[in-house]
Amino acid sequence: MTTDDTITIRTATEDDWDAIALLDAHAFGEHQNSEDMEETKILTASSEIFLACDGDLPVGVTMHFPMDVTVPGGRTLPATGVSWVSVAPTHRRRGILRRMFTAQHERFEEAGKPLSVLTASEATIYERFGYGAATQGVNYTIDRRFTAFRKDLPPPRGARLVTSAEARELLPEIYGRWQRQTAGAQPMPQTRWHRFFADRKNSRGGFSKLFFIVHPDGYIAFRRGYRVGTAGAQEARIVDIIAATDEARSDLWQVMCGIDLVETIEVTLPVGDPLLTLLTDRRVPQVTGVKDGLWVRLMDVPAALSARTYAIDTELVIGVEDPFLHAGGAYRFVTRDGHAEVTRSDDDPDVTVSSSVLGSLYLGAHRARQFAAAGRVASTSQKALHEFDLAFGTPSQPQIGWFF
Repeated sequence: MTTDDTITIRTATEDDWDAIALLDAHAFGEHQNSEDMEETKILTASSEIFLACDGDLPVGVTMHFPMDVTVPGGRTLPATGVSWVSVAPTHRRRGILRRMFTAQHERFEEAGKPLSVLTASEATIYERFGYGAATQGVNYTIDRRFTAFRKDLPPPRGARLVTSAEARELLPEIYGRWQRQTAGAQPMPQTRWHRFFADRKNSRGGFSKLFFIVHPDGYIAFRRGYRVGTAGAQEARIVDIIAATDEARSDLWQVMCGIDLVETIEVTLPVGDPLLTLLTDRRVPQVTGVKDGLWVRLMDVPAALSARTYAIDTELVIGVEDPFLHAGGAYRFVTRDGHAEVTRSDDDPDVTVSSSVLGSLYLGAHRARQFAAAGRVASTSQKALHEFDLAFGTPSQPQIGWFF
């Protein structure tokens, strides 16, 4: 990769939206319609967008908007959501992304928010900038015809079918309760709810409008269509499944699997989701892939680490390597009764991680021993590694609330 000094980095203006939309369309293969563009303009201002320009021609873009994220223990932490990141295929391998990200993240440092988050179209891009994959999901294909629930499971009593108009009234409150108890989940802006219920044709992937099953503590939103290469076999694609209680999850799945004309159900669930334990045959759901969701970068290490809770009491010095920004260094990490006090330290680290590994560990989706086995966590002793691993563990998997 070479650096092209003819490229300039600047913030966007209102006159740049057409160029921004063109770059995004070429990068992600979809032309935004006018309604989607107007909603994006509500989420962010042009002054929060960085452009790379070759002369007067924009050839790269990255934008950001304010966002909150629930962290282990239930606190909601301010973050910056990075989105719409792309470089034109005419200008690859010139260091443009790094220059845009440098300008953007210097602004983040000035703003002082403890976290920066994003969702990644490719898994190989963002670790170099200190981001780590912090939530993960499993893609399942379920042959509904062969699902049977355990006989000791109570039958569904709280779930019902609702119209889109009813769902519009019910879902935001249910989602809000779930989000506040789920690490990794973000509050849903009103503009995103508007887009969700607008249910525009370009969001359906050739399938139906949304159907809704609602429980007082959860819901499923899904589409129906016909499987490619079959003689009229129907498939249901679950767009969103939210369950704030175990009862809601059980009821919703029993109703979902009772839709007679549907042969298969496609769904993404967090690792360790209880669905398999509800079924008499746990092999019916077939894994078709594993995907990451939210990527996290700790901008302010003491503030971010102090905000979440921890599983054990310990006292360690954690070394953080951050060649991209200024979060690197040694931190004294003391946990008591679940809470942490984190300060800069001049002592040698007991455990050393990169900024990206720390981002992956932060919400509890991954364990430090996984990274240590790959040579990505260094420790002075097995005791230090063991305590570091246990401390960051969480009782449940984090889950992204919505992609952006």
